[in-house]
Amino acid sequence: MVTGVQNSTSTAAAQAAAASSVAAEMGATQDRFLKLLVTQMQNQDPLNPMDNAQVTSQMAQLSTVSGIDKLNSTVQALSASMLASQSLSAVSMIGHPVLVAGTQIDLVNSQANAAVELNQPVDSLTVTINDASGNVVRTLNLGSQNSGLIDVQWDGRTDTGGTAADGSYTFSAVSSLGGKKSDATTLSYGMVNSVAQTQGGVTVNVGQMGDISLNSIKKIL
Repeated sequence: MVTGVQNSTSTAAAQAAAASSVAAEMGATQDRFLKLLVTQMQNQDPLNPMDNAQVTSQMAQLSTVSGIDKLNSTVQALSASMLASQSLSAVSMIGHPVLVAGTQIDLVNSQANAAVELNQPVDSLTVTINDASGNVVRTLNLGSQNSGLIDVQWDGRTDTGGTAADGSYTFSAVSSLGGKKSDATTLSYGMVNSVAQTQGGVTVNVGQMGDISLNSIKKIL
């Protein structure tokens, strides 16, 4: 866990140092340009002086380029700071269950929890739980539901009246509105094991679900 924080902090420091280096290089370029311009003006032919419009145009172009480079440096510094902040926040998730897109539901001590995300209210929501062989173990009719996250709780009972053994199962969801099928996204709980900073941003490792981006996490317990 400490290593993850150190890595993210080192990366942020490196990005900030790179931005500072760009700014320093731009400053040196401005100095060289101004020295060259002053030298040209001091040694110009009095009978054929430099064109004031041309000098003004060159100065304006340099100012524009300088402004763009400063903006880029500022954005890079802000990006590095945000990544470091996200990494530190993500580290606090280690050891906590999170809710992400998935089809796995684990039965432990005859208790299992998952969720379904609905984009709109539905008249009917049905959740089907299957064993490792794909056989239907339990069908849960959850009736009408509003949009948002819908908790799915299973007590281990089967459709035949028996009790399912503890272990990993899969589940699917079907919803309908006005007789037409609507979208229903299944969500699974997983434990955050580690945090990593990648080119695409900060990710967390959630066991068998793999690496998940922070914006893919729907809920943290």
